[in-house]
Amino acid sequence: MKLVFATNNQHKMNELKRMLDEKIELVGLKEIGCVEEIPENQDTLEGNASEKSHYIFDRYQEACFADDTGLEIEALDNEPGVYSARYAGEEKDAESNMKKVLLKMAKIKNRKARFRTVISLILDDQQEILFEGVVEGKILEEKHGDEGFGYDPIFQPDGYEESFAEMSMEEKNKISHRGRAVRKLVEYLNQLNV
Repeated sequence: MKLVFATNNQHKMNELKRMLDEKIELVGLKEIGCVEEIPENQDTLEGNASEKSHYIFDRYQEACFADDTGLEIEALDNEPGVYSARYAGEEKDAESNMKKVLLKMAKIKNRKARFRTVISLILDDQQEILFEGVVEGKILEEKHGDEGFGYDPIFQPDGYEESFAEMSMEEKNKISHRGRAVRKLVEYLNQLNV
């Protein structure tokens, strides 16, 4: 089965390819000729994931899924949330985003945070299915590690001594928000016998 993942993010593609069954051919936006910027105009993760998957399905008539992920920090009223990628500006710079979080959190004792991923799957024009993955943790006081991407160096999942950026891709996938959402997606697709 061919399934389009509505992303140009090679980190995400690599992460997902490792997790999907080999009978599912995962392709990105370039492979279907989609070069335009896909809109993300909603104010929730669910809304953005849905907007992106509908955009691809409506224009390319391909089975597809899209995700949106946010870092939700309890003491910051769940900021940056849906604005995680552009928290420090439209250039979507991970370093600037982390600096902004660390600055805002400098004098805050409550470091509780969670990563949340929502996936919107559309296989045909009849229905859309949403899958959610969450991992609880805390914001570190400084960066640790250089693996992963985004906020990984400043996020430590509950029950672990390492940040996401200190873990191998395999370790992270076992417990990550995206990994949890993708496992639900894969389980669903496997039940369809595609």
